[in-house]
Amino acid sequence: MIQPPALPALSPASTAQASTSTDARALRASAEAFETAFLAEMLKSAGIGKPQEGFGTGGAGEDTFASFFADIHARALVARGGIGLADHIEAALVARNRKDTP
Repeated sequence: MIQPPALPALSPASTAQASTSTDARALRASAEAFETAFLAEMLKSAGIGKPQEGFGTGGAGEDTFASFFADIHARALVARGGIGLADHIEAALVARNRKDTP
């Protein structure tokens, strides 16, 4: 039977670094999720994905899936850097965490 390679023991310092990087990724993910939700609502308000009036509309199904269209556009915007809202939210969350940490 093939044995998997042994993993190196984690020192308290490396464990703290792993926890910090995980926390940083979680904060960034939260900030990007908020920016995505914000942009999706703005796009919906602007009429992105709204069915067009007149001949050749998609019918009842188009109304049902219109919000998905705005959400996908919002995700694509955030993936390409967004409008910078996630950066500001992330900075505020990091600052708040520093105050809470003794």
